[in-house]
Amino acid sequence: MLNLFKRNQQKDQQKNVIFDKKNILVVGGAGFIGSNLMEYLLEKHKVICIDNFITGKFENIEILTQFSDFVFLKHDMSEKIDLESMRELEKFRIEFQGIQDIIYLACPTSYKDISKFSIETIDANSIALKNALDLAVKYKSKFLFTSSSAVYGDAEDVLGSIPESYYGKTDHLEPRAAYNEGKRFAETMVKTYYEKYGLDISIARIFSTYGPKMILEDGRMIPDFIKNATENKDIVIHGDENSVSSFCYIDDLIDGLLKLMDSPVFEPINLGNPNELSIKNIAEKIKELTRSTSKIIFKDNFQNFQRKLTPNIDKAKELLSWMPMTSVEEGLNKTIGHFEREKVKLSPFNK
Repeated sequence: MLNLFKRNQQKDQQKNVIFDKKNILVVGGAGFIGSNLMEYLLEKHKVICIDNFITGKFENIEILTQFSDFVFLKHDMSEKIDLESMRELEKFRIEFQGIQDIIYLACPTSYKDISKFSIETIDANSIALKNALDLAVKYKSKFLFTSSSAVYGDAEDVLGSIPESYYGKTDHLEPRAAYNEGKRFAETMVKTYYEKYGLDISIARIFSTYGPKMILEDGRMIPDFIKNATENKDIVIHGDENSVSSFCYIDDLIDGLLKLMDSPVFEPINLGNPNELSIKNIAEKIKELTRSTSKIIFKDNFQNFQRKLTPNIDKAKELLSWMPMTSVEEGLNKTIGHFEREKVKLSPFNK
């Protein structure tokens, strides 16, 4: 384990002058997790959001543009960026204050069409990440990398929940390798920057998460179930009646990410819900909450589908005092409410 005294001493040496609030850079902030996370960050900090809109959407961050402490930059991080030369960032006084925290969320994650953004996925897990890490070195920033449970592979030799100590088994040549193996390489890069430059890092291995602002129709179960239920279409489960998974509500995940950012922990930490649930029961609950007449049907899994894993969160409990608190019914109610409001906004009668 890390020598906490040495780590805290290192952090003190890296601090820049903070005029009023911390400057936080969020890369990939217009996506599902980033847009929800920035709502919390803006309560206390100044936030710069970078996104190229490959999978993120301006609608996710539109309300945030009303905040004076928020600036959005449309930029592909596979190209270097000079933050100090941008007039729109003058109020952040970056040349004097620097960037205190960098949160890296950029990476396409589509399940349904894994080849559509395969090159962009490789870039996100290599070139773009390196450019973000170089910014962290320049400004001595704390760096949070959002990894994935995909680094564990199918974990067919593990019964029960997956601990961080499991090294994982992935096929580096299979169709989803740009994402799965890419996340493994990305963790290696982040850890190497820690060892080479003494960079203050955190690595979050995120498991299945759901909530408002998820992308529809990319193969994610809960948003696809909700969309079909509200339209009274068949709810399709890719698997059989015994299929299970775990689901963490977005607010709980964000709480974990914020606690990890504020901690001295540099080792990878699992963030997800440890409770395994029946996917059929989730679909039935969504039908009930939406008063839907949809039928639940079963189909074969997507090609190269990775087994859904359940996280062991003992380290998160011990080191971060974190565990998910939102019940499935509460989380589904909030998520359904969001999608119903978005559906009304997109109605032609409201344009």
